[in-house]
Amino acid sequence: MRWPPWSSKPPERDEADLRRPTPWEGIANVADWKQYTEIRNLLPTVLLTTTTLVFIHVYRNYLRRIPEVSKIQPGFFRKRSLFGRVTSVGDGDNFRLFHTPGGRLAGWGWFPGRRVPEKREDLKSRTIHVRLAGIDAPELAHFGRPAQPFSNEALIWLRDYIHHRRVRAYIYRRDQYDRVVATVYVRRGLVRRDVGLQMLKQGLATVYEAKSGAEFGAVEDRYRRAEWWAKKKRKGIWAGKSADFESPRAYKTRMSSTGQGK
Repeated sequence: MRWPPWSSKPPERDEADLRRPTPWEGIANVADWKQYTEIRNLLPTVLLTTTTLVFIHVYRNYLRRIPEVSKIQPGFFRKRSLFGRVTSVGDGDNFRLFHTPGGRLAGWGWFPGRRVPEKREDLKSRTIHVRLAGIDAPELAHFGRPAQPFSNEALIWLRDYIHHRRVRAYIYRRDQYDRVVATVYVRRGLVRRDVGLQMLKQGLATVYEAKSGAEFGAVEDRYRRAEWWAKKKRKGIWAGKSADFESPRAYKTRMSSTGQGK
């Protein structure tokens, strides 16, 4: 109550009143909450939140670069493909891929900081080891084992066909050698080619013969027809006598049983 009564100046609050907290209920009742539910204020917030969530989803699933096999999420296998540039070819059926998600549309090859390294030391622990699915190429000499016939020809052919080129790998699983097994496509001119299928047609590989671990996707019948055609035309590994032929699978089994190279 003002004193004297005719005074127009409100009484000053003492220090205890100033320190006393104002109840939240009082603030909530005074605040005009209606303004936060109006469409003109609510719509920008919803759009910004939705855009942010969509961007995070797209980045994590399609634009995030995967540096090596161990970083591939299990949910990617059989559902996603990897696009990138081949940086090296190890032998007739495997190579290393530098993942470039989004390709040139995402700036790879022309935008600053989005270039594939050229030096070997710069590529260390930054590439994915890929094993071509559904085929077996002749074995090169390693671990003290002799090379199979046409192993060097298979290596040279694969290197000429995909090295330094952009490829797309449809990945199936990770194998015991820390490689990703995949069906791989490369664009040659205006046509997209299945790399494994082309090797079979050239007579530089056989259809994968192991009893377990074979991966073909949906192209096994096509692969077997290509092998039959190359065999009929006596191309590559099929050029010699049938009695002298040893498949890559039979060769590896023989080497393992004799313990050679161990």
